[in-house]
Amino acid sequence: MSLDSIKKYGRIHMIGIGGVSMSGLAELLTDSKLIVTGSDIKESENTRHLQELGLEITIGSNKEMVENADLIVYTAAIPKTDIEYCYAKDLNKKMMERSEFLGEITKCFKECICISGTHGKTTTTSMISLVFLTANLDPTIEVGAYLKPIKGNNKTGYSEYFILESCEYVDSFLQFHPHTEIILNIDNDHLDYFKNIENIKKSFLAFTNKLDETGTIIANLDDENTKEVLEKANHFKITYGINNENADFQAKNIVLNTYGYPTFDCYKNNEYYGTYTLNVYGSHNILNALATIATSDLYKIPKEYIKNGLKNFTGANRRFEKIGEYKGIPVIDDYAHHPTEIKTTLKCCRDIPHNTTWAIFEPHTYSRTKAHLEEFADVLKEFDHVIITDIYAAREINEDNISSLDLVTLIQEENPKCIYLEHYEEIVSYLKERVHKGDIIITIGAGTINQVGYALIEENQEL
Repeated sequence: MSLDSIKKYGRIHMIGIGGVSMSGLAELLTDSKLIVTGSDIKESENTRHLQELGLEITIGSNKEMVENADLIVYTAAIPKTDIEYCYAKDLNKKMMERSEFLGEITKCFKECICISGTHGKTTTTSMISLVFLTANLDPTIEVGAYLKPIKGNNKTGYSEYFILESCEYVDSFLQFHPHTEIILNIDNDHLDYFKNIENIKKSFLAFTNKLDETGTIIANLDDENTKEVLEKANHFKITYGINNENADFQAKNIVLNTYGYPTFDCYKNNEYYGTYTLNVYGSHNILNALATIATSDLYKIPKEYIKNGLKNFTGANRRFEKIGEYKGIPVIDDYAHHPTEIKTTLKCCRDIPHNTTWAIFEPHTYSRTKAHLEEFADVLKEFDHVIITDIYAAREINEDNISSLDLVTLIQEENPKCIYLEHYEEIVSYLKERVHKGDIIITIGAGTINQVGYALIEENQEL
């Protein structure tokens, strides 16, 4: 790894430094001896962590930091009316959006491994990272959640490997320069930007065209949209799947233990490639593991490291993660914010012995809620009890006048045990009065709904 092309910018100022990707980039740059400053509209664990590392960070705006910077890096979520953004424009400063800047960093690595797909990116990025770490390959890692083995969402390595979670939203991943691409699946999401599935598939096809002639695509042959894109891609391809007999890597003889953890036999080109055990819930993670096995095999990592890396992976933060208990009842948190992901969450719950499920769902963004309203209702109605709270707006304003009550009304048509509660405190009190041992409590959403689970756990500790 050499960041010499980046080091020409002596001082870098990052607007929105508290974001998951931005904070990881800031740490990577700091580890590489660059001077980094930053700002954000609110304090967070990420901003506090960076301050502990010695970075100068302003909560709010700081024109002086902009003046002193050689490069301004900003997130796509920053409005064009932002004080620092406008001031940098006025000063004619060199500016890059986060994905463009990250793309420049990918050029610094001989082996940039980009993990893409609508669902499962964080988990698969984490799995691959853990295998490479187990094999002592010292990769640089950027992942979209806290990963316990690296004590954060990023790690600076000093090898040729860069393992990077690569998001399709606003075509961010088209800024990257991968040598290996993993495509996990392609689904209808981010319709505020893409509008329809055809545009999403076009974007993924354009992503495959980012590879040079020596690059490799590793793709899920069970996913029809991915399969369609793969047929149009003109690069070396490695495929995997559970149901598709033509896949290069296939899982067979799948068994779930009493905790819902799978063991399976892997076959490479119809020859036995070993038995693998996972310590994460759900058969969907078998596909993520197959992507990891195929990637590891491409880089000639011995099977013993693959097996140990996968076995030692116990989940990424907020990915069907058991965060504690309340009166002996497991409290699980899941980042799922798309109907397909919630279907997987529901299946994971069903794989665990239980009496009753209590699903607390916080819809994420108005546009996604409107686009998938009926699909959300169809899957959420399958939980025994459902609590819906207000939509987490994220970057959006409510132009379509969509409400969580619209979702509640739809669910109640088939499941009367669905209610709307506005405040987290109300949800905690409601659950405390009604849950019983043998139940499962699960918070679902990409916003801050996990605070409900932690509040319950805190109550449990005070009992």
